[in-house]
Amino acid sequence: MTAPRFEVIACGDDALRILCGEGDIRHDLAEHLRTLLGWTEIVPGKLDLTVAFDPHAVRLSEARVRLDAALQTLAASPQRTRRKHVLKAVFGGEAGPDLAGLAAGLGQTEEQVIHILEHQTLRVDMLGFTPGFAYLTGLDPALVSERLANPRARVAAGSIGLITGQVGLYALEGPGGWPLVGRVLAPLFDRARPDPFLMAPGDEVVIRRATGS
Repeated sequence: MTAPRFEVIACGDDALRILCGEGDIRHDLAEHLRTLLGWTEIVPGKLDLTVAFDPHAVRLSEARVRLDAALQTLAASPQRTRRKHVLKAVFGGEAGPDLAGLAAGLGQTEEQVIHILEHQTLRVDMLGFTPGFAYLTGLDPALVSERLANPRARVAAGSIGLITGQVGLYALEGPGGWPLVGRVLAPLFDRARPDPFLMAPGDEVVIRRATGS
């Protein structure tokens, strides 16, 4: 298989940005580059992948040559095994204070909104905004929802936010402007784990209502 070709541009004097478009290629490429080491940070974006290096140890031109060589070996790298998370959650009430209003605005019941959400296989598109915050794509666009006009100063860890086409999972407590429909019960951040954040770009996620909720 021929290695795909990407445009690469400088991003300051200590990083290179690979313009690779949306989809799984960003996550496959990030995993491939992590196996080769030598980069101080690898960050998937919405349409690109940024790789950082130590400018005191490597010149920009040298990093570019190394990156070009790594991209040429992408086709020969083993296919990444994608993780799938099935997350139990509670919906509505204190855990999801915006669920009732969102459902009413859509002309649906809360149960109908929850049913749609439970029957989606979502994909972690990227992490950002706050540490570990996961942007999940694949949500039915029939669930039309906009960001809050007045963001909350405090959103509990594990909260499930929803805007049109996307779900947001808050790994840590902090501010947030996404309408909240529920809360995941399992911790999305655990400092005792080697990788403290549960979610990673490219992972699949299914959200299910906890039994008895």
